[in-house]
Amino acid sequence: MSVCIASNTYTESDPFISSLEMLLLGDSLYNTTNFDSYALSLVARHSFGHNRSVISYPDDLFDRYWEPYAENVSVIASNNTPSVSGFWNIPPSKIFESALSTDQLEPLELRWPPLSLPNSTYYIALYFADHRDSMLSGSRVLHIHINEVRYISNLEVTSAGAAVFATRWPLEGQTKITLSSAANSNASPLINAGEIFDILRLGGRTHTRDVIALNAMKSSLRNPPLDWNGDPCLPLNYTWTGITCFEGERIRVVTLNLTSMGLSGSLSSSIANLTALTGIWLGNNSLSGTIPNLSSLRLLEVLHLEDNQFNGDIPSSLGEVRSLRELFLQNNNLTGRIPDSLVGKPGLDLRTSGNQFLSPSPS
Repeated sequence: MSVCIASNTYTESDPFISSLEMLLLGDSLYNTTNFDSYALSLVARHSFGHNRSVISYPDDLFDRYWEPYAENVSVIASNNTPSVSGFWNIPPSKIFESALSTDQLEPLELRWPPLSLPNSTYYIALYFADHRDSMLSGSRVLHIHINEVRYISNLEVTSAGAAVFATRWPLEGQTKITLSSAANSNASPLINAGEIFDILRLGGRTHTRDVIALNAMKSSLRNPPLDWNGDPCLPLNYTWTGITCFEGERIRVVTLNLTSMGLSGSLSSSIANLTALTGIWLGNNSLSGTIPNLSSLRLLEVLHLEDNQFNGDIPSSLGEVRSLRELFLQNNNLTGRIPDSLVGKPGLDLRTSGNQFLSPSPS
């Protein structure tokens, strides 16, 4: 897992982080969300009618924070809390110790969550439990509407409790939740708790092959750029230094430009796995060792390795890269002969001056 902390339009300070906590959630929590493509960002989580401190661990085994919430309506207290082991999302039993309700059979209206929401799609979960013995007291059946749109009809709430949720509900602005008694109900509506999350589409991730290749390249450099951590291409405004990416069905690294970065070390052969590269600019550094086989880079058009300390032969495999139009190798410590596959190659700008005993192969 990688975490990126970045400044936004609301602050002029440098990004910083004081702490980071990660909690392991059970498999049954929020599992209707495809977390490969989406994330849930908490908007509000309240225990209705609760007027004491925030409910958290150990009452909530997953250390979620349930804040107290009150409206100008009746509050019902209960000592008859249901078992939550079978509940969807496994809320803490403590949230069922209080509820908001109305007198007689009047509808219950909540302005919740208590803030104006941006236009987005939300995950909404609501929790209920009848504080009475349903076998003796009759039925409590609810209709629920959100902003006058039906959320659920004929929800029977018993002492065993109930949870209902919507995985993709569009909202904007102030939100009104209306609970009304069904015709066959002999008890007023009530509600114990609620959660609402903004559903965020994840931006994907850089192709695994490219990530592995760049990390291997990083390991071969003695002083790689300081920001070469996490995902190379994401967030889009915070790509690694020297990296440009293409955001298509697969997010790929397409150019690598670390010219005049003061780099030393060697050029890892893993660079040949960055098969979407069209350009490599590594000139004016102190890179040494041999030039790796780059014949797998079928899209490569530009390769600048000038003004370094590369030694050994020029790989003849570079001649197999048909798209190559610029090959700058001047001022290194290269030896041997220029491969026939590069000499006179149509459309190729080849520069090799300033190397040791470098000469064309005999015809």
